[in-house]
Amino acid sequence: MSFGTTLRRLLPTCLTLTVVASVAAAQTPWQSHAPLPEPRTEVAAGVARGEIVVAGGFTAGGGNSPRVDAYSTARNTWRRLPDLPLAVDHAAGASANGNVYVVGGYGGDRNPLNTVFVLGRDGTWRRLPQLPDARAAAAAAIAGGKLYVLGGIDGRRGLARVAFALDLKTRRWARLPGPSPREHLAAAAAGTRVYALGGRSAGIDTNTARFEVYDARARRWTRLAAIPQARGGTGAAFVDGRIVSVGGEQPQGTIASVYAYELRTKRWRRLADLPTPRHGLGVVPAGGRVYVVAGGPQPGLTVSGAVESLRP
Repeated sequence: MSFGTTLRRLLPTCLTLTVVASVAAAQTPWQSHAPLPEPRTEVAAGVARGEIVVAGGFTAGGGNSPRVDAYSTARNTWRRLPDLPLAVDHAAGASANGNVYVVGGYGGDRNPLNTVFVLGRDGTWRRLPQLPDARAAAAAAIAGGKLYVLGGIDGRRGLARVAFALDLKTRRWARLPGPSPREHLAAAAAGTRVYALGGRSAGIDTNTARFEVYDARARRWTRLAAIPQARGGTGAAFVDGRIVSVGGEQPQGTIASVYAYELRTKRWRRLADLPTPRHGLGVVPAGGRVYVVAGGPQPGLTVSGAVESLRP
């Protein structure tokens, strides 16, 4: 068989594969955006007036950072904001009413912190009343005018069993029953309810698929249908009636699977996989989309500046 004959026979197959790949790429629901200027992992994130704010985290050199950056979803650009008052990693982030909160985390001495900072509308960081006890690798969410802090490592370096809620009007902390004890979990809020997702009890081989909701009136946690895949070092966001669970790490690598819990049907469904699987990432809602920012592309201390979004 001549080379020309072989080429003519292979050409239709090659063209078909190219077309299939192009169509698949065009149909992917994930979009890529301008990358974070300084790649980091174990960040805190929130949303303020059309910008995604990313604070603290580990840098590629292994040190933690006070750096804060803001991403404009409208312009697809980043700008530098004032640094946090101190360098942190594994802090919890939450946002509401144009304010972004950064809670706890580890300081430079690797001890859990009880600090709480808020980025106000004037673009400056202010200290709020300290947590009643230190927290690191916790999760935070805002519901019913209260900032909830769930799970994590406490000041004695054990798994936290008590949760806290800061009344954003009175600036007073209250102690609450916590969800099932774990660290590296995610939190999301819908209405007056707060949800705790995933997490782990120790190393990356102890991930859980637990999913719980807190009823503030009853002061009680209720267990819901488990996430289809266990995950720790994960994030979550509430968008259009569903809670989206993204990211994590396990011994086999970082987790690509993405799931949405429909509050109406109380069922999980799988969404398109995260193009750049990561842990220690920021997951926030903006404009009806879920944005996934920074994080480690491999287990352990690795960093990424990837920014990807999905309309669930």
